[in-house]
Amino acid sequence: MNIYFSFKEVFSAFIVLFAVIDILGSIPIILGLKERNKTVHAGQAALISFVILFAFLFVGKSLLALFNVDISSFAVAGALVILVLACEMIFGIEIFKNDGPTDSATIVPLVFPLIAGAASFTTLLSLRAEYNILNIIIGLALNILFVYFVLKKVDYVQRVVGKGGVYVMRKFFGIILLAIAVRLFTANLNALLNTFN
Repeated sequence: MNIYFSFKEVFSAFIVLFAVIDILGSIPIILGLKERNKTVHAGQAALISFVILFAFLFVGKSLLALFNVDISSFAVAGALVILVLACEMIFGIEIFKNDGPTDSATIVPLVFPLIAGAASFTTLLSLRAEYNILNIIIGLALNILFVYFVLKKVDYVQRVVGKGGVYVMRKFFGIILLAIAVRLFTANLNALLNTFN
């Protein structure tokens, strides 16, 4: 496995994960947790999220192998999940239900499913089919740093960005995510079709 640094890949991986994690869009949820006197530990949430996502980036491929699924196949499936997520962001509809337990604010629902959820797992493996592993890790680390900053200064971030700013960013990154989903789908679908030739 060749390891190389690419600023373009780091930037692309960062933007994709940024749109999927959507920590700015989760600000109202985080503030709601605080209003219900639930403690949110920014450092703990960021660290656990990074460990989970980092581990899945490497273990996820082995898990797929157990089910005899290759990364290209998973990337096509992942592209469909990202497509649905993008539609949620653009059209303001809820498709993925947040029906997990809510008695622990830091781990659930903050770390899982808001930060390290099914969409993040799918996206990481989909990115692995396209980008070098080093660039994905850097993009992930930068995202987690941003997540930590938002969690630490959530009230300040809301005042600076505002509800309107969060709304506009959510729509903008939804469109970016939609375009990425289409590109992931077409690129990996071609790879899958070539295996039948």
